[in-house]
Amino acid sequence: MAGLRLGPLLRYTDGSCATVWVETNRPCTAEVRCADGARGTTRTFQIAGHHYALVPVSGLTPGTATEYEVLLDGARVWPPPDSRFPPSVITTSPAAHEKTRIAFGSCRWAAPPAGGKDRVGPDALDTLSARIAADPEGERPDLLLLLGDQVYADEVSDATRHWIAGRRDLAEPPGDQVADYEEYTRLYYESWLDPEVRWLLSTVPSCMIFDDHDVIDDWNTSAAWLADMRATDWWRERLLSGLMSYWVYQQLGNLSPDELATDPLYAAVREIPDGTDVLRTFAARADADPASVRWSYRRDFGRVRLVMVDSRAARVLREDSRTMLDPGEAAWLREQILDERDSYDHLLIGTSLPWLLPHLVHDVETWNAAMCAGERGARWARRGEKIRRGADLEHWSAFPSSFDALADLIAEAGTGPGAPATVNVLSGDVHHAYVAEPSWPGRTPDARVAQLTCSPVHNSVPLSIRLGFRFGWSAPARALGRRIARHGRCAPPAVGWRKTGGPWFGNQLMTLTLRGRSARLRLEQARTERDGTTALRMVTDRELA
Repeated sequence: MAGLRLGPLLRYTDGSCATVWVETNRPCTAEVRCADGARGTTRTFQIAGHHYALVPVSGLTPGTATEYEVLLDGARVWPPPDSRFPPSVITTSPAAHEKTRIAFGSCRWAAPPAGGKDRVGPDALDTLSARIAADPEGERPDLLLLLGDQVYADEVSDATRHWIAGRRDLAEPPGDQVADYEEYTRLYYESWLDPEVRWLLSTVPSCMIFDDHDVIDDWNTSAAWLADMRATDWWRERLLSGLMSYWVYQQLGNLSPDELATDPLYAAVREIPDGTDVLRTFAARADADPASVRWSYRRDFGRVRLVMVDSRAARVLREDSRTMLDPGEAAWLREQILDERDSYDHLLIGTSLPWLLPHLVHDVETWNAAMCAGERGARWARRGEKIRRGADLEHWSAFPSSFDALADLIAEAGTGPGAPATVNVLSGDVHHAYVAEPSWPGRTPDARVAQLTCSPVHNSVPLSIRLGFRFGWSAPARALGRRIARHGRCAPPAVGWRKTGGPWFGNQLMTLTLRGRSARLRLEQARTERDGTTALRMVTDRELA
C-alpha cells in the first residue's frame, strides 16, 4: 500500500489553482481533494529510488480557504487519523486591495533536540506553527519565504551522522558531511518530518531559494576555491546531488502550473520510469555552464511583485570579470523588475545574501575583492584569497560592480511616474536581523527602499560574532572601513546607507504586511516562557510606507 513519506507541502497558490508536493514510499497516483470540490491528480515520478508528485489543483475559488486531503491510489493518507493539528487548507490569493502577509527568514538547522533540550533555542517555524494551530481563524502568513540554508549538508545532526556511518566509512572524505543524493533525502526527511513544520508547510504556501549550506559553506566563493573543490574526488557527486535534490524538493514547487507545463526537464522525468539520469545530466550541465540554467524566478501576488534571485550558482568567478550574476541573469533580473512597473505597488527582491551590510564588513569585502584582483600585486592577491575564505567575504559587496548595478537598478525601479511605494531587499545568511536604508548621491527615489535582513530561523551565533556585527555598524568601524578601502584603492559605493533597526539576535521571523501602497514590518523572536512553552514575541513593529 502506498504511503506518504514526506509532505504534503502547499507550494504555489494563486486565485484559482495551487500545487501540492509529496514524497511517497512507492509509485502511485497522488490526488488532492478539497472540501469545495476542487481537486487534482497526477502520477508520481522516480529519482534515485524515491517517488515524488507535484499535484496541480484547479477549480479553487479566489479569496477563500478550503480544507483538503491527500489520497494515494485512492486511500486517504493526509490528514493522518490521529493528527493533533487542525485540517490543512489551501488559501487562494486575496484580492489586490486586501492585505498580503509575507513571513520570511533563513538558516534553519533542523536537527531534533537531544534529550528534549534544544541547544540553539526554540525553532521560530515550530513556534509559528503552534500559534497558527492554536487559532486557525486568526492571522497567518499568505506566504512563507525561506531564503536559504533549508538544510545543512555540511553540518549534520548526531542521528544523521550515525545513519551515514552505517552506509560508508566516515574516515573517507567528505567524512560526516553529506555525500550523495540518498544522504540529501535524509536531510529533508529529518527537517520536514518535524510535526509542527510538516503541518505548517501543508497549510501555508512557500517559496524557497538555496544558499551555501544547502550545498557547502561558502559555496562559489571564488575561482580558486572552486578549482580546489573540483580537484577532490568527492565534490562532483556532492554538487550534482545537491542540485538534483534542490530541484526536486525546493525548485519544482516555486514554479506555477503554467511554467511546469512548459518545463522540458519536468516533462522528461515524468515520461520515463526513472528520471535519475535525465536529472543528473541537467545538474551536470548546470555545473559545467551555470548560465545554462536559471534558478531565479518571479511571482506576482496582486500588486506585490516578488523576484527571487539566485546569488550562489549564477556567479562569474573570474577575478578579471567577477560578478554576482552572469550577464544573462543580470539582464533577466532587470527585465523582471522593470516589466510593467506600474502594475505593482511593492517590489520585493529576495536574495539569500544581504545587499547592504555593516559598513566595516562592506569595506573589508570590497578591499578584499581588489586585493584578490591584483590591485596591490601577487603577494597581496594570495593573502587576499586566504582572508576571503577564512572570513567568508563573499556577499554582494565582494562583487563591487554587481553591488553598484543592483543599486542603480533599484533606484531606477523606484523613481518616476508609476514607481512602487516600496522596494525591499529581503535577505538572511548572517545570523542576525536588521533594517538598513540606502540613499543615493544627487537623487532621491520616490519609493521607500530598505534592506530587510532576518536570520536565523533556528540556529545560533557565537558571542564574538555578535560583538563583531554590533561593532561593524558603529562610527569607529565606519572610519576603520574607509581606511581599509583606501588601501585597496576602492571606488566609493554607488549608495550610502544607515542602519535604522537592529541588530537583533535570536531565532526569528520578519513579516511584511502589504495593503494598497502601505507596508508594515514586524520582527518576532521565538522565546521559551516560564512554563516551558514557546511563543513568538514582538521585537519591533514599524510602518515602512
